[in-house]
Amino acid sequence: MSGFFGNLVNSAVGALGAQFEQKFGSSVSEFIQGPGLQTLLDQARKSGLEDKVHSWIGSGENLPISADELRSLLTSEQVETLVSKTGLPAAAILPALAELLPKAVDQHTPDGTAPNGAA
Repeated sequence: MSGFFGNLVNSAVGALGAQFEQKFGSSVSEFIQGPGLQTLLDQARKSGLEDKVHSWIGSGENLPISADELRSLLTSEQVETLVSKTGLPAAAILPALAELLPKAVDQHTPDGTAPNGAA
C-alpha cells in the first residue's frame, strides 16, 4: 500500500496501535463470517471480481485487489458499516481492506472451501 491513503492508514495504525488493528480486523472477520462470504461472492460475480475472491478461498496464491476494485465490489452500506465500527474515513478503509480482506477470507477458509455452502 503506497501513496497518500497508504500513509494515512499506516499513520492511523501507528497512532492507535494494536487496539486499532484488533478492532479493524474483527470488523473484517465479522463481515465475512456466515452469510457474509456468500454475499461477497455474489457481489464479486456482479462486479467481475469472482476470480479474485475465489483465489482467497482456494488453497493457491491470493490474488491482490485494489481499493478501486473494492469500491466496485462493496456496497456503500457495507463501507459505511466499516466506517462506523472503526471510526476511520471510507477513504482510509478501502486501502486497508484491500490488504486485509484477502488474508481474512483465506484464514476463514483454511481447507480451501467456503463454509456454509458458499460457492
